[in-house]
Amino acid sequence: MSLNKYGVLKGKAVDVMMGSGENPHYQIHIRDEEGVDYRIAVNIESQSYPSEVLFYVGEDFNSEDISKLPALKHGFTLIKENNPDIGLDYVRGNLFDPQKMVPLPADIDGADNDLNEKLQFYVKEALERDAVIYAFGERWGPENTLADRYFHFKPGNGIHDIHMNQGNVGRWKKDNGVWQDGGILIHFEEENRWVGIFLAFQSQSWCTDENGHAIKPVEECSYLTVK
Repeated sequence: MSLNKYGVLKGKAVDVMMGSGENPHYQIHIRDEEGVDYRIAVNIESQSYPSEVLFYVGEDFNSEDISKLPALKHGFTLIKENNPDIGLDYVRGNLFDPQKMVPLPADIDGADNDLNEKLQFYVKEALERDAVIYAFGERWGPENTLADRYFHFKPGNGIHDIHMNQGNVGRWKKDNGVWQDGGILIHFEEENRWVGIFLAFQSQSWCTDENGHAIKPVEECSYLTVK
């Protein structure tokens, strides 16, 4: 079925909140140029075994696609209808080498060794340096009668599924599709440097068909074996 409202959210960070508890998410409060507030909810733990989420960051990320992003308006752009050429696809887009992804726990003792801390490092830098954030995923809201549960702005509004959205099995198979993967790109405009953050679940297969469904089980086609 694929994601219903896949797109990219453009804005600047206002606040952050580390993930904790059951089904933890790292939360980013984003605001666009019109003053509209959004929340980016980033999975930092998988509900399927293994629970550690795969993480890759490109410190000086280069891709032909990013040249189109600065021209986008702030706020949410629905990619499928408006800009199908800027969607992300981990399998087909040649964005990075999947074998360089590292499985990270959500939150453990020690410095710089979990996904909470890795995300915090880059997003806090974006906040402090007034960088532009582009978050790819599925939109929810606006929820006109509800305030955001974390940052309390109203109406509730945001984007989630900030991870690979293909190769799923079981109850998440309905989310499969191509050119609809999630991720975060951060543009430090003063030095024209891009940081790319990409996330996936270890339970997802990297061999997928034209609908994003697994054509090989993850045991035969994981992030470590895909070419």
